[in-house]
Amino acid sequence: MEALIPVINKLQDVFNTVGADAIQLPQIIVVGTQSSGKSSVLESLVGRSFLPRGTGIVTRTPLVLQLNYCPKDDREKRCAEDGTLNLEEWAQFLHTRNKVFTNFDEVRSEIEAETGRTAGHNKGICSEPIVLKIYSVSVLNLTLVDLPGLTKVPVGDQPEDIENQIRRLVHHYISNPNSIILAVVTANTDMATSESLKIAKDVDPEGRRTLAVVTKLDLMDAGTDALDILCGRVIPVKLGIIGVVNRSQQDILDNKSITDALKDEGRFLQKKYPTLANRNGTPFLAKTLNRLLMHHIRDCLPDLKTRVNVMMSQFQSLLNSYGEEIGDKSQMLLQIITKFASAYCQTIEGTSRNIETTELSGGARICYIFHETFGKTLDSIHPLSGLRKRDILTAIRNATGPRPALFVPEVSFELLVKRQIRRLEEPSLRCVELVHEEMQSIIQHCGTETQQEMQRFPKLHERIIDVVTQLLRRRLPATNKMVENLVAIELAYINTKHPDFHKEASLVPSLLNNQNFDPYAKQSRRNYNRRTPNSPSNPDEPYRSSSSTRQGASDDYQEENLQSESPNPENDSPLSLNHLENNIEIGHNPNEHRNPSRALSEKEQRECAVIEQLIKSYFYIVRKSIQDSVPKAVMHFLVNHVKDNLQSELVTHLYKSDQADELLNESEHVAQRRAEACDMLKALQKANHIISDIRETPI
Repeated sequence: MEALIPVINKLQDVFNTVGADAIQLPQIIVVGTQSSGKSSVLESLVGRSFLPRGTGIVTRTPLVLQLNYCPKDDREKRCAEDGTLNLEEWAQFLHTRNKVFTNFDEVRSEIEAETGRTAGHNKGICSEPIVLKIYSVSVLNLTLVDLPGLTKVPVGDQPEDIENQIRRLVHHYISNPNSIILAVVTANTDMATSESLKIAKDVDPEGRRTLAVVTKLDLMDAGTDALDILCGRVIPVKLGIIGVVNRSQQDILDNKSITDALKDEGRFLQKKYPTLANRNGTPFLAKTLNRLLMHHIRDCLPDLKTRVNVMMSQFQSLLNSYGEEIGDKSQMLLQIITKFASAYCQTIEGTSRNIETTELSGGARICYIFHETFGKTLDSIHPLSGLRKRDILTAIRNATGPRPALFVPEVSFELLVKRQIRRLEEPSLRCVELVHEEMQSIIQHCGTETQQEMQRFPKLHERIIDVVTQLLRRRLPATNKMVENLVAIELAYINTKHPDFHKEASLVPSLLNNQNFDPYAKQSRRNYNRRTPNSPSNPDEPYRSSSSTRQGASDDYQEENLQSESPNPENDSPLSLNHLENNIEIGHNPNEHRNPSRALSEKEQRECAVIEQLIKSYFYIVRKSIQDSVPKAVMHFLVNHVKDNLQSELVTHLYKSDQADELLNESEHVAQRRAEACDMLKALQKANHIISDIRETPI
């Protein structure tokens, strides 16, 4: 069991090296007010005067004091190289590496110098600990932490909040559940008002890990004693209360040795407290602390092993997330470019290993744009939307000139149907825009593997975004031009001999000559179910898209009541992708006196109804063609072209030897975090090795 404390000391060295306190190691925390005798207690345990002394706050940084019992035959701790082979005692600081101190006055000077370096010279405090190891043939294995003394009022050039600073520092150390609190109180003050016991009770209300040390027993007023205090009748402390006698200031000035002081302490206790002498004094305190610490370590060691193993796994995963250090930069640059291009294409094709589950993205989103957003928007455009009977009648009249027409002029049909076909161009171009936006957003959502490199190399990420963005922009004009041409092609030639339209056109003469022809009854019987119902629901509501996709304009098919006639059964208010309605109306005459209102003749009614039927029939044919050809054009000119040329484009612009160093320059944040994670992982691995060296049987 004696080997447990040195193990904890080794672990402490390991974690102090990386500046981490994630592992809560068992140790003894010394807490007390200023001038309560903390330094004297520690020096008595060591047997040497080595701590700075003076008025006011002297201890301004935590001092981790590791006492190591080192017999002369201990060849593990003694070494001829550093001259410790035959020494009785020596000291070493962690911050001075392997420098050996044999003069304890030099130890005091080094503590003062290191305190000034870390905490400054304005009496402020610092949480960075100083680690001091003392090897001796006359000490017991102990690990103690001396903290700045509790104070109330700032003195000199101390900061105004010095009390709160010290309390936060003390609380940080004693809140460690694996620590033993050594509360130092003076015998010549009221123990019930002790600051050290009060702050210890805050974190250890049951007192299971608090040990009280009563100092200055020899300075109590005449006629009084500390018998009730030492017996626990005033303030009970579960781990016990031990009284000690310190060297006076005069003893220190006279260079009274610790050995002589311990002898005087023993004589005082035998004389003043004979029944309690064997359970008080510095030697008994050292043995008690050693015993408590060893048993405490034994109880904490299993949990400590588990904690180290868990943290090893966590930091290994964290280190993996930062990526390995760069070897061949050119090779790594090519690997990242290839990985990104592959991830981008896989996101479009739907073969990525990391599939998004919260929203549609990549190829699935493009498919949704084609068949839901774009497709349903075209379906919602009514063939006669924005076209009034006045427009139709005016177009017919203007097409005949001064001569009354025997049949419906074909020119009027072409003019009107072209006007309606043009309405398909804007939603088609909007479809291209939506696909372009989605392909741009894929850059940010093309897999966690690529995102790791993008976060690690921000300059490379910026250049990749720039290259892909430029490639997409270059393809946008060609794609838009092709879509515009698809509509222009339909406008260029109205194919009245189209197989699906020819049947409708062949019925025109018979319908016009049929005196019993009721155009509205015929319309109700004909099957035009290819258009969507009135006021369709928003197809894109559960998914992300631009606001223009969500909001459609109402294109009312307005019926002008020129005579008493039944309403057109096709009258509705369909939604469209954008506000497509415009008032450049064919045949509209702003001068009402030139187009006087009158009742339509039966022949004119039949002519208007026939034109409407023909426009609807031909419009459905064109709409179906556009609905099929636009997605194909977008896939060919934009999506597939980018997929096929992405990697070569990235290699052309980025894979240059003179740019590798710049592009693979890690962000300072990632480099620092990787170094910290690497150091911590090494410390944990070393700690795990140290713990594993302990055999289970002795414990």
